[in-house]
Amino acid sequence: MNTTARRIRTLAALTVLALSASLAACSDESDTADTSGATGTTEAQLPSPVIVDVDAIDGTTVSVPLSNVVVIDTDTPTSWTATVADPSVASFTPGSDDGSASFNPGLKPLAAGTTTVTLTDGTTTVTFTLEVTA
Repeated sequence: MNTTARRIRTLAALTVLALSASLAACSDESDTADTSGATGTTEAQLPSPVIVDVDAIDGTTVSVPLSNVVVIDTDTPTSWTATVADPSVASFTPGSDDGSASFNPGLKPLAAGTTTVTLTDGTTTVTFTLEVTA
């Protein structure tokens, strides 16, 4: 093979590599499949919690599946306490602050059923119905 033909092929190969690299750099990440953690098996995903705003739940009914939790969104998570009328249906988890993060209070369903929940921060009282579904 003569030197000119070899140079042309080398130049063509380098051009193809350069174009491929530039197109890959410009591709949108959403065009590629996320295979991180893919094992070929179907893994169960945790459901998103039911999130309710403490300022909006007074007098409402909050429905939650037995396999889920209710997170009570508030600006003052450690201030709230609760009374669950039927503690066999749900339990209250108080909010906390470990110095690096604040955690909102919540309710953990224990059995299917309906109960009344009363929250207070010492100033405001909020009462709602919690419906736990099977």
